[in-house]
Amino acid sequence: MTLTPAPEPVVPRPGPEVRPTAIGPRSPESPYGPDAGPDARPGPGAEPGPGPDAGPAPLLLRAVCEAALTALLLFLIVTAVRWLVGPDPGAAAARPAVLGAVVGTLLALFMMSPPGRCSGGHLNPAVSLALWRLGVFPGREVVPYAVAQLAGSVFGVWGAGLVWGPVTGRPPVRHASVRADPAWGDAEVLAAEAGVLAGSTLMLAVLLASPGGRRVLPYAVGLTTALVIGVLGPLSGGSANPARQFGPALLAGDTGRLWVYVLGPAVGALLGAWLAGRTVLRRPAR
Repeated sequence: MTLTPAPEPVVPRPGPEVRPTAIGPRSPESPYGPDAGPDARPGPGAEPGPGPDAGPAPLLLRAVCEAALTALLLFLIVTAVRWLVGPDPGAAAARPAVLGAVVGTLLALFMMSPPGRCSGGHLNPAVSLALWRLGVFPGREVVPYAVAQLAGSVFGVWGAGLVWGPVTGRPPVRHASVRADPAWGDAEVLAAEAGVLAGSTLMLAVLLASPGGRRVLPYAVGLTTALVIGVLGPLSGGSANPARQFGPALLAGDTGRLWVYVLGPAVGALLGAWLAGRTVLRRPAR
């Protein structure tokens, strides 16, 4: 499994126009795609961007990219859980470290892929919310992104069921729906989910504050996701992403705690952005 409370009014001044994009402002001179900062350089194996005069891709195209990448992510998560856990109840220990490594690697690769560079590679409604509150993503695009991500979650889980058959819906796979340890109540799970997103949002603040940080952002997100799943997976479920749980919970009929896995990351994203706004990390580097 990518800062202030709200962007300040922009005062016109001489020079080229700067337009907000998924992970920060980008001037028309930048040739590295719609999610590149002014000092960004392409990562290993990256394709050159669309050209010096290209602006951000249309919202519909970026939302489609988010939906497609989220669907593929959930398809592969269900696939991984199906083969890690399997239909044998005796193999129900989830092997969270292996699953975390798989999901973290996938997230990093998706963020660096052409569709990920087009949309910003959020793949998480809480991340879109955090980036808006950090002042680097348009608020009017948060809802379209979230709808695309949640729809992609459902479609990806449904597609995995078509490919792998009824086994994906039966215990212990259950469409890869996460479940907390029975000893963890709603409040504990909510606090864990919120805490992970608050910390992740602060990490985004640090990385987005410098061009060098932007270059390592996909790797940092992947590593953080792997650690969250590996450590919190057996305890709180380690979702930290409403889209990660939305499709699996709906198709598995496991919606009793779905509100916790949706609300927790959203609260954490807002809290993290507020904390970032109280520090010297008031705005990403231009």
